[in-house]
Amino acid sequence: MKKLRPDALTQKENYKLLIGSIIPRPIALVTSQSDSGLLNIAPFSFFNIVSSEPPILSIAVQRVEGEMKDTARNILQNKEAVVHIVDTDNVADANQTAARLGPDESEIDRTEFDLVGSVEVAVPGLKQSKVRFETQLYDHIVIGKEEEPISDLILLEVKYYHFDEAIYENGYINKDELGAVSRLAGNDYAEIGQTFTIKRPQ
Repeated sequence: MKKLRPDALTQKENYKLLIGSIIPRPIALVTSQSDSGLLNIAPFSFFNIVSSEPPILSIAVQRVEGEMKDTARNILQNKEAVVHIVDTDNVADANQTAARLGPDESEIDRTEFDLVGSVEVAVPGLKQSKVRFETQLYDHIVIGKEEEPISDLILLEVKYYHFDEAIYENGYINKDELGAVSRLAGNDYAEIGQTFTIKRPQ
């Protein structure tokens, strides 16, 4: 076994080891809005479920040289976001939203996404997503030292669900029709391949 201490490694070295071994990771494609109404779209693979009652999702937004990214800043200012699941049909456009743009540019202009209105929040969603969650800010935790923040852990409470009819079956989601895509490391993604079932012990 290769044995390493995280505190003996650089941030980049830790990052590479984590994203290369904690796989596959689901991808949240998040829309948020600035105070001026500018739409931001960004993908995050530091993403998961926290709770089902209330339904809460988490995303961790890494900072750049201590500065918040647009998504984190928008959510903290306006307390809302729409979270979409990246799938095989929208992954190419989702990848385009990862480009670093100026504060006055919107990622929507780099994609073929169409906007669709939300029910409970002011932030629009993306029509070409089979799953979207309208969310409101539940909590925010800064990761890192006060003088050197590294990441913003954002907890989002789901206020409204949108599921494509093709994937929704009597309260369950058809994973094959969803075709979710997961993040690996580098430029690599993965589709859901062979699956197997193991019954849980009583």
